Amino acid sequence: MKAILDHMQIHIHNTLTGKNEEFKPLKEGEVGIYNCGPTVYDTAHIGNLRTFVMNDILRRIFEFGDYKVTQVMNITDVDDKTLRRSKTENTTLEKLTRHYETLFLADLHSLNILTPHKLLRATDHIKEMVNMISSLLDKGIAYPTKDGIYFSISKFNGYGKLAKINLTDEARERIANDEYDKENPRDFALWKFRTEDDGAVSWHAPFGEGRPGWHIECSAMATEALGPTIDIHTGGTDLIFPHHTNETAQSEASTGKPFVNYWVHGAFMNVNDAKMAKSKGNFLKLANIEEAGISPLAYRYWLLTSHYRSQVNFSIEAVKAAQNAFIRLVETFIRLGEVQNEHVHAVANPRDYAKEFEEKIANDLDMPGAVALMWDLIKDHSVAAKEKTELLLSFDEVFGLGLHVVKDMKDEMNEVIPAEITALAEARELARKAKEFDKADALRKEIADRCYEIKDNPEGYILKKIK
Repeated sequence: MKAILDHMQIHIHNTLTGKNEEFKPLKEGEVGIYNCGPTVYDTAHIGNLRTFVMNDILRRIFEFGDYKVTQVMNITDVDDKTLRRSKTENTTLEKLTRHYETLFLADLHSLNILTPHKLLRATDHIKEMVNMISSLLDKGIAYPTKDGIYFSISKFNGYGKLAKINLTDEARERIANDEYDKENPRDFALWKFRTEDDGAVSWHAPFGEGRPGWHIECSAMATEALGPTIDIHTGGTDLIFPHHTNETAQSEASTGKPFVNYWVHGAFMNVNDAKMAKSKGNFLKLANIEEAGISPLAYRYWLLTSHYRSQVNFSIEAVKAAQNAFIRLVETFIRLGEVQNEHVHAVANPRDYAKEFEEKIANDLDMPGAVALMWDLIKDHSVAAKEKTELLLSFDEVFGLGLHVVKDMKDEMNEVIPAEITALAEARELARKAKEFDKADALRKEIADRCYEIKDNPEGYILKKIK
């Protein structure tokens, strides 16, 4: 039911200007998006994953608006954290980071997050980093010290414009605590010369054997993948300073061009009114909430009910309430496909739900408004069941809740499977996802008693008549 538009006019909040702005691409009909990805030394917590759901929604909205999207995400597989963890676990850096990269991608899959078009590991792009650092040295903006190569903030006009800061004592302290030692606390590391603690993890460069700083990794990979100026760069608000501030400085100093046209940042997730963070030990992983009986898609649904720029306070009770709403949505969607001979209440001025949905999502990713609109549609007796189904599937292109899978499975099963067996199977699937295993086992037995067999698979399940 998606309306056919040249390209949807999308407005997003630009951290750089502090304003909601109409998106104007570098190239007509196309958009390049760079997402700051994970540092793969541990499993991502659900606060981290909120940012990746935001990234996914942003991509889906642009694709819904008929843009050709190139989504790029980095994998930070070499930095102080990964090196410390590999040493602690007595394993190689590659084995450690590949393990946690796999777990991260599994979490994305569980949350129905589309895999970025390009996943770039830092260790695969050392050459690009070395080239960028060399250009900064040639321009006199970077300088060598006894332990590495540093970026001279004083030689870059406009440092701090993204974070809207001056170099106050607080800012200097935050830069000084940025994982590296340095002679000037206002400057930051581009390259760290090899030490014994690094073991075999180092690369040759004309300015000395060593490894890259965290900030230069993203600058080099973003510009290599999307060009010197990119449309959109995303991340959590905690990355605005110093990471994205330093990215901007070194990229623009190297290329002489604006680095990013639109910066999009997602807010923190709190737990007990404090920021969820591994350093505080107050975090939960996706597996933890699954153990509490919450499905990843229900967690995604809960995230959709808050605006990405609003802080949210996580609680098991709040997400379980959202899971109940999500289950009602799935059950309603299934029932809509079974409606026959319905009576539709005609109204003089029917709502244009497709247009309203586009207006919501194009207004700085207004997911709470779009979810509310979806429920208005479901309750609207002037809209036929078939049209509701089509609209819900269209909305789900952005929501990413997997309704199309329910429809495809049901359409396939209804060709040969009686409706009552399908209903039992759907109820069992919901119970299984909610980890209500006793209920799921009872439903499996009921299905078997009616001469049908159910087998689970990664996509859901398959029903077959027992011969």
